[in-house]
Amino acid sequence: MDFDGFFKAELDAVREEGRYRVFTEIERHRGRFPHATRYVGDETSAVTVWCSNDYLGMGQHPVVIEAMHRVLDECGAGAGGTRNISGTNHHHVLLEAELADLHNKEAALLFTSGYVSNWAGLGTLAAKIPGCVVFSDALNHASMIEGIRHSRAPYKVWAHNDPADLDRLLSEFGPEVPKLVAFESVYSMDGDIAPIAEILDVCEKHGAMSYIDEVHAVGLYGARGGGVAEREGLMDRITVIEGTLGKAFGVMGGYIAASADLVDFVRTFASGFIFSTALPPAVAAGACASIAHLKASSRERELQQDRVATVRRKLDMLGIPHLPNPSHIIPVMVGDAKKAKMISDWLMDNHGIYVQPINYPTVPRGTERLRITPSPVHTDGDINRLIDALSDIWSQCELARGSIAA
Repeated sequence: MDFDGFFKAELDAVREEGRYRVFTEIERHRGRFPHATRYVGDETSAVTVWCSNDYLGMGQHPVVIEAMHRVLDECGAGAGGTRNISGTNHHHVLLEAELADLHNKEAALLFTSGYVSNWAGLGTLAAKIPGCVVFSDALNHASMIEGIRHSRAPYKVWAHNDPADLDRLLSEFGPEVPKLVAFESVYSMDGDIAPIAEILDVCEKHGAMSYIDEVHAVGLYGARGGGVAEREGLMDRITVIEGTLGKAFGVMGGYIAASADLVDFVRTFASGFIFSTALPPAVAAGACASIAHLKASSRERELQQDRVATVRRKLDMLGIPHLPNPSHIIPVMVGDAKKAKMISDWLMDNHGIYVQPINYPTVPRGTERLRITPSPVHTDGDINRLIDALSDIWSQCELARGSIAA
């Protein structure tokens, strides 16, 4: 077989469809984010980032930077091993305690990323609980889907955010069958929020475990940043809360929070935990500082909510179509992969505005979009430049204007 020829043909097909992913090389500068430097070969230019998952700018916050510097000097660069073999640093233990407290759970467990925490957490629970059947929301993240598939447990997919359909599927299995319901709080592409209380009502009716992915909500919602479940007073009803340290908390890593026995069970049996080198202690310390800060400070959340509302209002004034939702994510709808990439390139090349196009398979074909994530550090001037540039390119492309119904 001509392997290289096969690879090239497959890549050419992706390029022809307009969804070939090109890395945008940037350099973030402490104290200046969302402004950054873009690299194209030997040339550089100034850009404003509008698609970062560093939702609150905590990746450059002084308390986070100071903690990381201090622990880097104290402990060195790496953890030195897996958690089981010399890699459990004191700062991992402190961070897990901070996370357990954040979600009012008995314990928490760190992973190297949110992807791994879902893959290992869901995969281990579904594989190791005898006879377990998993019920997965239709729009769950790829990491959740991979974890469920890896478990080889039987699973059912229920209609997105539809407790009635979940109830119907759960009713097909008797009380003797162990059941695990997996869903997200904030869905990152459409920005919609799950009806958590109604889903938990159904779980409790059928004696099912509940597993919620709060990666796009932790730090952003709730009085202390515990997520949508905290905001709605529901954390105590959820079996497992999964989150990330790489978005609103501004660092990297993932985790689960649950009962002490469940966490210990995953710690003992999850290969994705057992065989992974632990997070660097400085990263753990930075995450711990970020979580502690956001538990006490609502200023960052309030500023972000103001910036989101301002961008939405200005888009509405100009008829730039975006999906209405109650979250911080603003999907500006294009509906064509080639046009989405062309608009993204034009914004970057002509205005230094970085908004990544989102194409299939991340979203269904025909729903291609620009995913805008305003942060507390975007100024009025940043917003006005974004809106003016979008209005300009919308006119040039003769794209439809008007609102999108909820």
